[in-house]
Amino acid sequence: MKTFLSVLFLAVTFTASAQFKKPIVAQIKTPQAQCAECKERIEKFMKTEEGVVKVVVDIRKKITTVTFAPDRTNIENVKTAIANLGFDADDVVAEAEQYKRLPLCCKREADGGGPPKKQ
Repeated sequence: MKTFLSVLFLAVTFTASAQFKKPIVAQIKTPQAQCAECKERIEKFMKTEEGVVKVVVDIRKKITTVTFAPDRTNIENVKTAIANLGFDADDVVAEAEQYKRLPLCCKREADGGGPPKKQ
């Protein structure tokens, strides 16, 4: 009986570990991420998204690195979530109404946004 339980335990353990998928790390171009406020907005919002494990916004390179669980979300959902916040994400354009609500510093340079100009 003891051997049977040991074998059963090992079978369950291996099955459970086989179903676990390693998190995926993706870098997404976020050209509007250009100030501390942009960084804070994206990181705070994305941490609440289903399946997102970690978010780091690099405002110098304008890249957002997202670690997510592939069994709970995918890269397109991640990009869409960023776009729904009002920021462009790779090939996904920012949602228009949310974009309008962003502070000027977080908007596209073509719309008069961007970091304050040095004089």
